[in-house]
Amino acid sequence: MAYDHIIIGSGINGLVAAAMLAKAGKRVLVLERNNRLGGTLRTEQATAPGFTHDVMAATWVLFMTSPAGAALGADLAAHGMEYCHTPHPTAVLRPNGEALVCATDRAANIARWNALAAGDGDAHAGDVGGIEADAPFLFALLGGSLWSWPTARLLWGQIRKRGLRGLAAWMGQALVPARGWLETTYQSPLVQALWAPWVLHCGLTPESTYSGQMGKVIAFALEAAGAPVIKGGSGAAVRAFESLITSKGGELRINADVAEIVTRDGRVRGVRLAGGEEIAAPSVLASVAPGQLYGRLLQGVNLPQDQSAARTFRHGRGNFQLHYALSGQPEWIGEGLDQVALIHLTDGIDAVSKSANEAERGMLPEVPTICVGQPHRLDPTRCPEGKAVLWLQIPDAPRVIKGDAAGEIAGRSWETAREAFADRLEAILRRHIRNFDAIKIVRRAYSPADLEAMNCNLVGGDPYGGQCGIDQFFIFRPFAHSTNGTGLLRGLIHIGASTHPGPGLGGGSGFNAAKRLGA
Repeated sequence: MAYDHIIIGSGINGLVAAAMLAKAGKRVLVLERNNRLGGTLRTEQATAPGFTHDVMAATWVLFMTSPAGAALGADLAAHGMEYCHTPHPTAVLRPNGEALVCATDRAANIARWNALAAGDGDAHAGDVGGIEADAPFLFALLGGSLWSWPTARLLWGQIRKRGLRGLAAWMGQALVPARGWLETTYQSPLVQALWAPWVLHCGLTPESTYSGQMGKVIAFALEAAGAPVIKGGSGAAVRAFESLITSKGGELRINADVAEIVTRDGRVRGVRLAGGEEIAAPSVLASVAPGQLYGRLLQGVNLPQDQSAARTFRHGRGNFQLHYALSGQPEWIGEGLDQVALIHLTDGIDAVSKSANEAERGMLPEVPTICVGQPHRLDPTRCPEGKAVLWLQIPDAPRVIKGDAAGEIAGRSWETAREAFADRLEAILRRHIRNFDAIKIVRRAYSPADLEAMNCNLVGGDPYGGQCGIDQFFIFRPFAHSTNGTGLLRGLIHIGASTHPGPGLGGGSGFNAAKRLGA
């Protein structure tokens, strides 16, 4: 069979592109090298029978609020995808037992913040209200094709609205780090601690340029749309995508490792699988990390500028995952946390900064920043009645271990250090849950090395497709000379977390590529 488009990789961007192109009547083939579809969308009984865990990606607010979600949401729902919600998307719990819960109710948040420190609630209203007012412009920059006439017209419209100096001032303010934003805007250490950890989920730190703006965007999104999960786990969303794509005539193959993108006369002609099979197509969308694309799939193609840039492309911190099956509900030392979707365990900005800095220097953090998910509170199907599951994400683990900031763990490989590091995390968790020892059944840890073994695009366990500093983001992602995922090789579009608009479950690069191809 002849195909219009071959998509390499079945993560969120590959699935979004395939679904949109198939809906538009294009003949689409998705090729996945692993024995299951989904990339980081992976759900399994990782701990004990009857306990369902999202091993990697879990929270779907970015997709639900994205252009891809708007375009595909009704179709996916018809194929079985269902969101599960809570009115309490996130919270922070400090070591002293102080907790602050964010609700999907702006008035309630304003009142609570003002009660903590006079003016903090009003500042919150200004922050999220500013994002809301700027949404058409801001989210076009964060998610649209930057090198395009629509973006040029958008910028011209902003110049007419604000003036050239006003637009420059807006962009300058958007570059402020999260530390600068939080410490100059909020008096309450609790409010500061609530938002500081979220920048880690963008691949940034509190000191990173533009992390303040990303923190405001996250605050707005969580308050407006919550932190939904998929009923049955993220794997259920993959099944819905598969059902939608095949219903429109698309095909998906697992255990199909693409060894080479076949080219001739400066354009794509198809792909060759590791087993030797060649599949023809005039268009290939590659949802892979730059090293995979230019170091393996295009190894014999002369693209010196791209190949040179790929060799210097930097990956970010690793990710560590820890999952628990519990025999009962956790009794948190802080108030109001029972129904919260995602709880950060941290003392505040300095603690987040310290742990991230240690990880970036190759050290196991002495006190890691821990994000604890309670998916069973949103979706009771995740475990037997009366029991519980916890999803722990540690977004500040080193890719390569050079040492231990606490001087306690001797191993210099994840194979030897994984369980000792998990013990450190468990000790922190135990101090925050009164009945932890009584309800713990079993745990399962995944180190950055384990994550890379499951998905070769998670280089060093980096789940964000590469370091997300300003020099590798927006128009500079993945390379300074990049243009909407296209280059000198005609018919090839690079998509995925390593390309604009970057990581997360928004599906933005897949959506933009599909629209460019006529979806």
